[in-house]
Amino acid sequence: MSDCIFCKIVKGDIPSARVYEDEELYAFKDIGPQAPTHLLIVPKRHIPTLNDLTGSDGPLMGRLLVAASRIAREQGLSEKGFRIVANCLESAGQSVFHVHFHLLGGRAFRWPPG
Repeated sequence: MSDCIFCKIVKGDIPSARVYEDEELYAFKDIGPQAPTHLLIVPKRHIPTLNDLTGSDGPLMGRLLVAASRIAREQGLSEKGFRIVANCLESAGQSVFHVHFHLLGGRAFRWPPG
């Protein structure tokens, strides 16, 4: 999608602090971090919201979670823990309409969130 900021980041049109990339996924540092480690993990293919996922997206979403776990280990978060967050639609906090997961760590989190 031509006006999607995450699509532009994936294509390299907008600079980012990349931490992981493969043929289907891209992970980069959030520019407004909410924790000492705050990364965004996105599929390279544009999918607007979690509501837009279909059964054929299952393998991609599984790979995204496996990558998140690997990235968390590489970032030194696996010992003390980390949080993965996905928001769907504005009322849940989604501000960029391209499916993405937040990987947060490096501090204690409270429950329930928000």
